[in-house]
Amino acid sequence: MDAKTELAPIKADAVTKRTSKRKARLRSILIYAAFTGPAILFFVLIQVIPFLMGLYYSFTSWNGVSSAVEWVGLQNYIKIFKDDPNFFQSFLFTTKFMLASVVISNLIGFGLALLLNAALKTRNILRTVFFIPNVIGGLLLGFIWQFIFVKAFASIGNLTGLAFFKLAWLGDETTAFWGIVIVFAWQVSGYMMVIYIAALQGVDHSLLEAARIDGASNWTLLTRIIIPLIIPAFTICFFLTISMAFKIFDLNLSLTNGGPFNSTQSVAINIYQEAFQNNRYGLGTAKSILFFLIVAVFTSVQVIMTKRKEVEA
Repeated sequence: MDAKTELAPIKADAVTKRTSKRKARLRSILIYAAFTGPAILFFVLIQVIPFLMGLYYSFTSWNGVSSAVEWVGLQNYIKIFKDDPNFFQSFLFTTKFMLASVVISNLIGFGLALLLNAALKTRNILRTVFFIPNVIGGLLLGFIWQFIFVKAFASIGNLTGLAFFKLAWLGDETTAFWGIVIVFAWQVSGYMMVIYIAALQGVDHSLLEAARIDGASNWTLLTRIIIPLIIPAFTICFFLTISMAFKIFDLNLSLTNGGPFNSTQSVAINIYQEAFQNNRYGLGTAKSILFFLIVAVFTSVQVIMTKRKEVEA
């Protein structure tokens, strides 16, 4: 028997193995495509394509209705920086609102999580009660609180004589700002609470018991052990509250509609009015692109900073 005859079975076996590997690889690709393909398809259709179309329209003077689309280049962006002080006023309000809301929402959410992570008999009921505002629609929630600020507070103020309830909550720039902050914090604190509770339940209790044996106080346990161990939860909650506060629209619309005198107008309302009320869709999409970049910068910086704390922890 010659050498070629002896090597033939070995070559055939190698070809068979390569074929089976290719089939296995193809099968895994098809399975992966079957599971992820629909999600990727809808993401492209709902997110990527509209974003690219908006980016294109931001360089046009399209009014959102006619078929004529005129290319104007950077004129929309130049107009925003030169001739649109309302946009920067709304951005300043939105930034202040974001800072106040993020701090208050996370403080309340974390405080509730610490309270309801204890061995309370009613903790499951209380968790549900505190989470319920998050499932109520923003517009409906805004109209409910508008009634509370305008009617209920006035009635309580007349009965008790307390100046706090007699304030023009939605009719003054300062009180309207804090009114929106209160409603936003009331809505999202329960959601943050759930995330913090999940993180607290993942803390190793043996570490806490060992620290207590060594004489650590409750404050030391909280600041030196618990908070460093749940920094990932803070990363998530800060990211969510920053993005939600920046994008606030429905609460703002139903509570004050940007008033009084546009003093509580969020960027989202400013963009909405520009595009759909003033029929300047190109200018509105240019504002939305700028807003997207600003929010991306804020959230990216926040995630990077808190991620560094996670590494240190």
